[in-house]
Amino acid sequence: MLFQLEIPTPENQQVDLPILASKGIELLIKREDTIHPFVSGNKFRKLKYNIEEAKQQEKDTLLTFGGAFSNHIAATAAAGKIAGLNTIGIIRGDELGRNLAATLSQNTTLKNAYDKGMQLKFVSREAYRNKTSEEFINQLKKEFGNFYLVPEGGTNALAVKGCEEILTNEDEKFDYICCAVGTGGTISGLINSAKNHQEVIGFPALKGDFLIDEIKAFVNRNDHWSLQNEYHFGGYGKYTEELIRFINEFKTQTSILLDPIYTGKMLFGIVDLVAKDVFPRNSKIIAIHTGGIQGIAGVNQKLKHKNKELIKV
Repeated sequence: MLFQLEIPTPENQQVDLPILASKGIELLIKREDTIHPFVSGNKFRKLKYNIEEAKQQEKDTLLTFGGAFSNHIAATAAAGKIAGLNTIGIIRGDELGRNLAATLSQNTTLKNAYDKGMQLKFVSREAYRNKTSEEFINQLKKEFGNFYLVPEGGTNALAVKGCEEILTNEDEKFDYICCAVGTGGTISGLINSAKNHQEVIGFPALKGDFLIDEIKAFVNRNDHWSLQNEYHFGGYGKYTEELIRFINEFKTQTSILLDPIYTGKMLFGIVDLVAKDVFPRNSKIIAIHTGGIQGIAGVNQKLKHKNKELIKV
């Protein structure tokens, strides 16, 4: 393995909530968030084989895309440093680059990426929408040279391969496998590695039905999986006071910290579906904690500005 990162074997942690006991449901959380402070959860899985491929292609630089509080940006910067690769982050929002020192003083995600050696290039939101176009990529090649391109969110065939390694033999006892869905890479890997008796349920963090087609492009089966589209709380990066309150109560009850962009929405959805008797009695559920904890600082910054309840870390 060319990308050396010593990681603990993520444990499956039992969740004890009154609603689960009353409905006869067993819920465990796979603590992928404990892999690394920044290269955690699905980010390590997605980057693992992409970094190996970059080194095999003898490229010394990773280039990728993300927003101001992107878990993927933070993870790529940290993973690049561990692997001895240069990193470049194309960041949405050119206004953030007008005073870099001020931006870094107010944004822990970008500061951590910058401190780990990532070169940041800020582009307008209009330009960012064209990030996958051949013209835009060619312009970046002229500016930065022969880099290895990692897509926004990290999802490609090699990322899916890495996510296929999340489930272990001991996870065969579960009836349902649940995960948050962003770009579709993690759930695709889970679908490919799940056993025939298991159903994989995804909880999209953003609006829209387009994810179905994106997932189908990476999976080897079109059965035994589904998406629950009712728990996005308004769309990507959106959250409500109800969700923040749930995250804090969940932390108090279980000691497990969730993020409001992905895992908080997933667990809210799971508990709600349990309450609605969607899962048969005696069902065994495993939920994948895909990390994202580093992004809480940015969310709390916004909540504090609005004088709202903060996420308790």
